[in-house]
Amino acid sequence: MSWIVALPILTPFIGAAACLFLRNRRGSGWISVLTALVSLGLALRLLVTVMENGVIAGQVSAWPAPFGITLVADYLSAAMVLITAIIGLATALWAMAEIGPTSARLGWFVLFQTLLGGVTGAFLTGDLFNLYVWFEVLLISSFGLLAIGGSRKATDGAVKYVTLNLIATAFFLSAAGLTYGATGTLNMADLHRAVAEHPDQGLMTVIAMLFMLAFGMKAAVFPLFFWLPASYHTPHYAVSALFAGLLTKVGVYALIRVFTLIFTHDQGWTHEILLWCACLTMLTGVLGAAAQSDFRKILSFHIVSQIGYMVLGLALMTPLALTGAVFYILHHIIVKANLFLVAGVSRRLTGGSELAQIGGLYRAAPFLALLFLIPAFSLAGFPPLSGFWAKFLLVKASLDAQEWLVAGIALVVGLLTIFSMTKIWAAAFWKPHPGGYEPVLTQLSLRARALMLGPMAALALMTLVIGLMPQPFLSFATRAAGQLLDPAAYIHAVLGDKQ
Repeated sequence: MSWIVALPILTPFIGAAACLFLRNRRGSGWISVLTALVSLGLALRLLVTVMENGVIAGQVSAWPAPFGITLVADYLSAAMVLITAIIGLATALWAMAEIGPTSARLGWFVLFQTLLGGVTGAFLTGDLFNLYVWFEVLLISSFGLLAIGGSRKATDGAVKYVTLNLIATAFFLSAAGLTYGATGTLNMADLHRAVAEHPDQGLMTVIAMLFMLAFGMKAAVFPLFFWLPASYHTPHYAVSALFAGLLTKVGVYALIRVFTLIFTHDQGWTHEILLWCACLTMLTGVLGAAAQSDFRKILSFHIVSQIGYMVLGLALMTPLALTGAVFYILHHIIVKANLFLVAGVSRRLTGGSELAQIGGLYRAAPFLALLFLIPAFSLAGFPPLSGFWAKFLLVKASLDAQEWLVAGIALVVGLLTIFSMTKIWAAAFWKPHPGGYEPVLTQLSLRARALMLGPMAALALMTLVIGLMPQPFLSFATRAAGQLLDPAAYIHAVLGDKQ
């Protein structure tokens, strides 16, 4: 069991080492794709094992919990590892058509695989200190990927990104230090008991707020989201897609894990704050998107908006709400990564990303237009696409909790999302190119078309499958939510009879 949990983390780092060895030669891109394929197979094996055996845990070097390094996989973490592998493979293939020899020589594929390893490690770690370590791996590799574009805009975005994320990391490390000083442990399963039994519950609430601040900034929750739209539109499009799909979800995952497993003693306070942060995140994100005129900037603000829906499920903390949050995370990773890939192809065909300066894509590339419409409609919540079911669950959970205003905000944000997606469609796809330029799909080589459109079509198909056949995915999300609400199986898998 230990190897089943550890291999999905180790594989990307092995791939990164191989890419580092080949960075001055041809082939590092295909090594990255091969590594992503192996990671996908291992992630599938992990998910099947969890579904067959329940929560599984491994202790590194056989050090018993809570003293050693613990790796844990339950329904949520195993699903997050699988979706990470899927996006990693899609992006690795797509990047083969975008990343040139200069960026490859500078280590783009090395940093790419390192980032995937850091994301996977964050999803599978069982203690707070190693969660901090994986966040640092993410920060270093993501900063490199942002800066490797070399342009002034990319460097400016990278500096803003790393500065604000370092502040979040400082809050995280401070909270972890206070937690260890107060309880003597950082193992998440052990903290479930230690926090509940601590004599100073007020101190535990203060520490919980520090974690909320740190993870909220990582997740781009209001009012801590300003670093995201300042940086996500600057790097290679493959980087934007990877970041949009995965990075903020690590912050959301950390919030969910910490506030369902560890800090559950003062939900009347902590979850009320999360509730209004979620509503304000939805509103500010979608209003920011409505004010933008650049393809990638609109999509970047919509990341913020959609994060609000995920945090809403945690804030309501009911079985249906958490089911909706899990379903929303998995749906959104696929949809948002795909939209950024569409934006990348649009940039290649039209020569820009400002909506006023591009157009004519529907006539030039109707298949690309379809690949935009599917994730765009899903993001807006059109039935029967995956986004409809995700929003439906969260709105119903809000109504069941008699949070009428919250449900209204969620619905209004969905309508404003339609406005933004329609604006992109009308400007980039429907109207003619303002300069009289006619985009032609054959501008891309046959190889580039296969590497770019293939992964996008696969992600769009996944969106359709989740929307048209939601029951298996809803059942899975329900089981994941059940484990979050009742962590007994998680704790037993880690601590055994010592709990």
